[in-house]
Amino acid sequence: MFNAKGSSPVVVVCEHASAFIPTKYSDLGLAGDALQSHAAWDPGALALAKGLSVRLNAKLVTSGVSRLVYDCNRPPSAPDAMPYQSEAITVPGNRNLTAAQRQERVEDYYEPFRAALAETIAATAMAVIVTIHSFTPIYHGKTRAVEIGVLHDSDARLADVMLDRAHHHTDRLVARNEPYGPEHGVTHTLKEHALANGHLNVMLEVRNDLIQEADQQEKMAQCIASWLSDALARLQIEGVVQCQA
Repeated sequence: MFNAKGSSPVVVVCEHASAFIPTKYSDLGLAGDALQSHAAWDPGALALAKGLSVRLNAKLVTSGVSRLVYDCNRPPSAPDAMPYQSEAITVPGNRNLTAAQRQERVEDYYEPFRAALAETIAATAMAVIVTIHSFTPIYHGKTRAVEIGVLHDSDARLADVMLDRAHHHTDRLVARNEPYGPEHGVTHTLKEHALANGHLNVMLEVRNDLIQEADQQEKMAQCIASWLSDALARLQIEGVVQCQA
């Protein structure tokens, strides 16, 4: 948890904040660049999420483990909750996991994250769920033109307003449900923690070459904070205060 006393209705979430792999997993059989690649975490996402948390005075809930150990944006039943293959990277330590091994990871990593997020949302009046992710510019050899994705599941209220207001806040190429969408299973957190209780929600994907350096992260955090504040004001959500950069 970061900024646990934040007073904003916004609850920021970063499920892929860390590349940490506990020692007992022996790096899942990986080495070198793979351990810090986008397969292991979302580069730049944590810094962006923290910047947004500070500017909005919002609570931030993060996962503390690599998504190769457990992807906290997936339910335990999902095959890619503990993936054996991530794009071009094969993960030996996830091969042929037994039901008991999978359950151990669910209990050690997913359940504490899920409980912490649920508790934070429950303690936040009129909670608005905003999840922060980054994506690689090239995936399976194909260049991605989109720079910021505004993602949603069946509740598009916040996403619709953000997309409508995008040109007022950024000149980046913004797209709905790109480079992923609900059909790819990426909206689990939104479904689990927002849709069931009617909370406004959105998932933001930022291309990771745009948030590599600290100054880029600061600039993007300021952009998204202003953009989100504008959208929530138009939805008549009170209590969102944009802090100074």
